[in-house]
This record gives sequence, C-alpha cells and structure tokens, in this order.
Amino acid sequence: MAISFASDNWAGAHPAIAEALVHHAAGSAPAYGTSELDRKVEKRFSEIFEREVAVFFVATGTAANALSMTLLSRPGGVAFCHREAHLLEDECGATEYLAGGTRVRGVAGALGRMDPQELDRTIRLHPAEFVQAGQPAAVSVTQATEIGTVYDPSEIDAIAEVCRAHGLPLHMDGARFANALVALGATPAEASWKRGVDVMSFGATKNGCWCAEAIVVMDPTKARDLPFFRKRAAHLISKSRFVAAQFEAYFRDGLWLENARHANAMAAKLAGLFAASKAVRLAWEPQVNEVFAIMEKTTAKALNEKGVFFHPWQVPGDAGFALAPGEGLFRFVTSYATTAEELDALGKMLE
Repeated sequence: MAISFASDNWAGAHPAIAEALVHHAAGSAPAYGTSELDRKVEKRFSEIFEREVAVFFVATGTAANALSMTLLSRPGGVAFCHREAHLLEDECGATEYLAGGTRVRGVAGALGRMDPQELDRTIRLHPAEFVQAGQPAAVSVTQATEIGTVYDPSEIDAIAEVCRAHGLPLHMDGARFANALVALGATPAEASWKRGVDVMSFGATKNGCWCAEAIVVMDPTKARDLPFFRKRAAHLISKSRFVAAQFEAYFRDGLWLENARHANAMAAKLAGLFAASKAVRLAWEPQVNEVFAIMEKTTAKALNEKGVFFHPWQVPGDAGFALAPGEGLFRFVTSYATTAEELDALGKMLE
C-alpha cells in the first residue's frame, strides 16, 4: 500500500473540479480571459474578498509570485521575504528573471515567520538615496508559511506597519491560503487587505484543483501594467475558461475551505501519531497541513521501503534545536485526499 505524504501537489483533482472541467469542455467561448465564465469568477473573487479586486489567472504559483514582484518592483529593486520562503529558496530565480533584476533578500524569523524588527533593520541596509545599493521595492509574507506555521493577524499587522513606514507594498504568497484561513478562523478580507496586504498570490492547485493559480490585486487601479507583464512572461492563458471553471467549482458551496479543513485535520491526527510514537518526534506543532518530524534516517528508510513517501528537509536556521547523529528532519504533507485509513496504516507501521 503506497501512502503519499510527499506533497499536496501529488494529490489529484477533487471530483467536483474534474466535473467542472468536463462540463465546460464542450462548445466555444471567447479566449484570453474574456469569456462570461472568466468574468463570473472574477466577480466571485471580489465577493470573497468583500471589495472590488483585479484578478489575473496564471498557471503556476511561481508565476504568481514572480509577476507580483514584477508589478511591485522598482529600478534596482530589492524585495524582502523570510529567508527560507519559497519565493527565495525554491523558484530558481524567477523573480530576478521576470522582474528585470529585482533581488530577493531574506529576513530572519523563528518558525518561518519574519520578525518585524529584523525586517525593519534589513530594509534600512538599502537606503533609497544610496543608488549603489538599489532601493527597497516590496515585502512578501508566506501564509501559511513554508514550514506549516501561520502568522496570526497581529503579526501581519506588525509587518504591514513596517511596510508603511518605508512606503513599501505588501505581497502575500497564499499557496496554502485556504489552509491558513481555516486555521485562523478568519475571512479572506480579514486575513489579507484588512491587514495591509496589497497583492496576493492565490493558490488553489495544492488544495484540489488541477492547475489554478491567480494574482489578486486589492486595488484594481494599481494593476494597470500587470496584463502586459503577464503576456510578456507567457502566462496569458488562451483557454482561460478552464482555469475559471476550476475556480468556479472550488468556491462553490465552500469546497475550498472544506478541502483545507480536511487536510488540516489529517495533519493534526498525523501529529498525534508522531507525538505518541517512540520512533518519531515532532519538530514543532503544525498549524496547517505540513507536519515536520525528527527520526532516525534508518527509520525513514524503512518507512520508504514500505511505500510511505515524504521528503527530507533542511533544519531551519531559527529552529532552536540540533539533530543528533543519524537523525534527520522530514516533511509530511496531507491534502484533501488524505484518508484516516492511510493514517491508521502509518500508525501501525510506527508501532
């Protein structure tokens, strides 16, 4: 029995998403984001965020992040994010490439969350009047973070205050935004623009969609150049109604929050298994659907040989612990498709 905790990207598409794609497959519709369905879904985004927003579909989360930074960039620009954020560590320099040389600088902070004082200090290393250093351009937070933790609203407020002090826009990488929302018990508005977020990378692929990502600009008047940046980056999707179809089903009857709630619940159960095990221990308490565990590398190998898939992980710089000889840190990710039976099977292996 193969059990995958490798990534929520490994999970397939939710049946409702697949049905929506089939439903909209027949016939013809205007291309390049101009169909009735595209417009309907754009309006739905505005309803969800409780204000008029501008929405731009793209194919990948990397494109959403890099094009958001392109929109917000300045000549010689420097963007700031957590030093282990996906934007910095896992996107092959996409921001630097698409944003015309904008650099991404990491900021310290425990458990995947930027420290506001460190952010302020790091921004000050690039005074706008010192042309040789370039100028600050934007700040990005990841919600939920790369290591399964969540910023609470007051922490986003503190970062937004630093942004305002320096006149910088705030971007949110929301690849797992739905998981963060249900963990916080917040609305999309409360977790984004009401906290000072200007632009969001809104992810749905990890949460049951086939391929559906979007850039959401909270003030449409500031999105004028984004259509051109998107086209130039080869992310203007011709048959965009198929992205819209996924989002239509994703939002219908709260499916997106239901999927995220299930994934988080499965992660909590998985964390309980690890906490009760003598062979594995939790690295820190998960808040969403990523669980990090410490175990002997031989134990990890034995689980792999039994068909359990997960990934080794580098110990974060602010983790506050060190591994013993022979130990490793490993990431387990649950999804909308994770079952209680799979967790029970893993529990028996751990016994």
